[in-house]
Formats: sequence, C-alpha cells, structure tokens
Amino acid sequence: MGRREKVDLGAVSIDSEVSLITTESRGFNVAVGLDVSLPGISDAERAVSLVAAAHEVCPYSNATRGNVEVTLKANGQPVPIAE
Repeated sequence: MGRREKVDLGAVSIDSEVSLITTESRGFNVAVGLDVSLPGISDAERAVSLVAAAHEVCPYSNATRGNVEVTLKANGQPVPIAE
C-alpha cells in the first residue's frame, strides 16, 4: 500500500501473535494479532488507514477472511476491520 500511495513507510516491522481458541463444540480455531510498525509514518490516522487498506488487498487476509479472527494495530493504534 505504501508503494501504491507513494509513501515512504520506513523499515516496516510486524510483530505477530497466533492463538488457539476453543469453539463452542470443543474444537479449535485460530486467532491472529498483527502489530505493524511504520516508522516513516508519524500521523497515527494515516498509519491506521494504510494498514486497514493493506488488510483489504492482502492475499492471506482474503484467503482467511471469515475463518480466522484477526486484530490489527498500526504504530500501536487499533485498526478497525471492515466485516
């Protein structure tokens, strides 16, 4: 998204966390949390917007949408996820 928007994101890093969640039927599902650091973006709203947009076009996000619980952060700020 940075390239599409012609924005220098800096040295991007992503901290990820994967959890197993027990379902009502005593099975398991997966939840993923991604905390994206965009050091080249000082505006918190801009960082959130870029991560939200990336989540919409990401092939992994598209493949797992509706099957995996996802939470996102951009520079420490929560990113709302469109359903």
